[in-house]
Amino acid sequence: MKKILVAEDNDSNFILMSYILKKGYTFDRAKNGQEAVDMAATGYYDLVLMDIKMPIMDGIEATIKIRETNKELPIVALTANAFDSDRTTALEAGCNDFLSKPVSSDLCLATIKRILGE
Repeated sequence: MKKILVAEDNDSNFILMSYILKKGYTFDRAKNGQEAVDMAATGYYDLVLMDIKMPIMDGIEATIKIRETNKELPIVALTANAFDSDRTTALEAGCNDFLSKPVSSDLCLATIKRILGE
């Protein structure tokens, strides 16, 4: 089963993501960007769902740090900031795709499956 790192500081958003993912994936949670960087470096993940607005280190900085050592790990930005400039910033930082919150479970799963080649 594919393993996903969910970088999400908000409990209710994490509960929603766990509901979406629980039928087809195993997953871990990082509560801030620094945890996401550390967990991506020490664990094996098939994909990262990266919240952008997080404490300690935001998702953009975390993505840049992950990309310094891992160019292959797919990262999907997941944020309430849905402006084109936010999408551009996330993609330039190294995200493979961008989803706006609230995300539908169908769109989220379709994006994950497409990126993972499932």
